[in-house]
Parts: sequence; C-alpha cells; structure tokens
Amino acid sequence: MEFMMSIKERPILFVTGLSGAGISTALKALEDCGYEVFDNFPLAHVQSLLDERGYEDHAIAFGFDSRTRAFNPDRLIGMGRELHAKTLFLTATNASLQKRFSETRRVHPLAKDRTVTDGIIYEREWLAPLRDHADTTIDTTDLSVHDLKHLIEADYSLGNNAKRLSVTVMSFGFKNGVPREVDMVLDVRFLKNPHWLPDLKPLTGMDKKVQTYIESDEAFKDFYTKIQDLAAFLLPRYALEGKSYFTIAFGCTGGKHRSVFLAEKLAKDIGDVGYPVSIRHRDKPY
Repeated sequence: MEFMMSIKERPILFVTGLSGAGISTALKALEDCGYEVFDNFPLAHVQSLLDERGYEDHAIAFGFDSRTRAFNPDRLIGMGRELHAKTLFLTATNASLQKRFSETRRVHPLAKDRTVTDGIIYEREWLAPLRDHADTTIDTTDLSVHDLKHLIEADYSLGNNAKRLSVTVMSFGFKNGVPREVDMVLDVRFLKNPHWLPDLKPLTGMDKKVQTYIESDEAFKDFYTKIQDLAAFLLPRYALEGKSYFTIAFGCTGGKHRSVFLAEKLAKDIGDVGYPVSIRHRDKPY
C-alpha cells in the first residue's frame, strides 16, 4: 500500500483474487473513486484498449478472475510488469467463501464438476503465484461490504491530495476469536463486567445504563486517558509514514458491553479531530 496515484502517471490497476472474495465490490468502489472500470475483461484486449485514443490520461481498473477468457496467473503477472500496473488481490478463508457461495446459491466457476470446497481449494493453489506478486492483498473474511469499500476508497482515491489515514474502530468478543486484519488489539476484560448484573445483561454498550456502569470502574478514567494519548501519538505518525488505514479493536469476553462502549467512545473522539472513521461491532447482537 505504498503507492500514491496521480492522473499524470496514468494509474493502471489489476483487481483479482479468489472468486467470492469481493472483486465486484472493489471495482464498484474504484469506479466511485474515479476509475474507468472494466470487469472480466479479456486479457488479449487489454493492450488494444489502452492504445485507444481518449484513454491516455484515464485511471483504469481491470477486474480479472477465473471467469475471464484465457485467464492465466502467470500471463497476468507478465502483463502487469509490462504495463507497470499495480495489482490488488482479494482473498478470504475457505469457510467464509463457502458460506458466501451457499448464501448466494451461485456456482463456483471452478466447481462445475466438483464440490464448492474443492473449487475453492484448487483456485487458491492456482492463484498462489499471483497473490505472492500482488502489491496489495486484502483479506475480506471479516469485512462487510461497507468495510471493503472504506479500505478501497482510503487507499485508491484519485487526486493530488496526499492519502488520508482512515481509522476503523472495532469491538469483538474473545470467546469468538480475535478478528483478522487488525493493527492493534486492546483487551478490556479487566473492567467491571455488566454481564453479571441482571438488569444490564440484556443491554449492550450502546445503552446509557451500561456506559455509566463501566465508567464507574475506578480504572476506567486512567485507562481511557492513556488510550486517547496513545491514539493522539500514533495516528499522525502512521499518516506521515504513508499508512492508508488503521484498525483498533477493543475486546471483551462476549463483545456486547465493554468493548462496544469503548469502540463507540474512541471512534467519536477520533472523528472529532478530523480523521475519517468507521465503527464495526463484530459480535454485538442487533
């Protein structure tokens, strides 16, 4: 995620990856960013398109996957080098991909005569060289459509302004595992747990009663002040270093009370000082 795009440099981006990992969503986000987008475009016609009059100064994104005519990972790698194109590779866990294909009832492009799982495994192995070659890889396992669009916009927006650091603040429950693609995890299980109070247990960290109870913990004020100081120290430095996005995750036992409240509170404070910020509650019941 090191390159910064300028229209004068004629950005060319190849978007590829595993089927079901979010290629179409990424292309839609790139279109919103100002790219001319070509999905499932035949490799043999790429050079002809780029040579057409009128495309000299256009930022272009091509979407390639296993459905693309004459698709071949090695050929795509070679073409990318010749055109000085950047490559974005989207991936996800096998279980996540299988669930997505099951929910949409779509057929995996490489599973016409085999199970979806077999198709996913074969495609992952086939595309391994392309993933290793990619300039940027995004794992969409734990990302919503909104989260993925947020990351794409943060890293690939066109214009002369420097990239802005976008921040995502998450909450989660340790009982369900630590989320992937997180830069910093803060364990808040040391704070008083509303779960053990009958009148607070059915509520969440979005409720005022729960928030007041958590804030009454004698350790809360000092802890939160230190987190604010840490964020104020780190975020400007990550922005100067060229980082496009940063994810902070608060974890408690179930991901319903303490982590939700801390995520909401810190996200508001970060947004108030001018950073683009989004909030995601992975395990909070709705």
